[in-house]
Amino acid sequence: MKAVFDTNVLIAAFLTDGLCAKLLLRARRNEFSLILCPFILQEFQKFLQIKIKASNQEIEMAVNLLKEAASEINQPSFFSGIKRICRDADDDNILKCALASESDYLVTGDDDLLTLHKYGKTKIIKPRQFESLFIDD
Repeated sequence: MKAVFDTNVLIAAFLTDGLCAKLLLRARRNEFSLILCPFILQEFQKFLQIKIKASNQEIEMAVNLLKEAASEINQPSFFSGIKRICRDADDDNILKCALASESDYLVTGDDDLLTLHKYGKTKIIKPRQFESLFIDD
């Protein structure tokens, strides 16, 4: 199973010890394939730098943790010609990542993306819905 995590899910995973952190831990344990792309990593980095005022060392450590958890860092440039889908062009970049990697799921808290429900073969779901796909013993 392949999943792209939107930047907001990754930020929540680092800022809180909740559901999104649990999902990132599942990725680190290879319970599914986490797919990221340079755009998501840059957006994550920018948030830590501007909003959190994290140091360069803290940002580097956080990005490295994401890279370790990811099964693939996708280069969605092949799909750069895709027409505008979302109101926010940044959301289009997330969709391109999911499409280029042929991901099964796009996990997000972004209502603009969630209203699409599906993009290509990728289902767009909330973190709680993604968590429900796992059965813990």
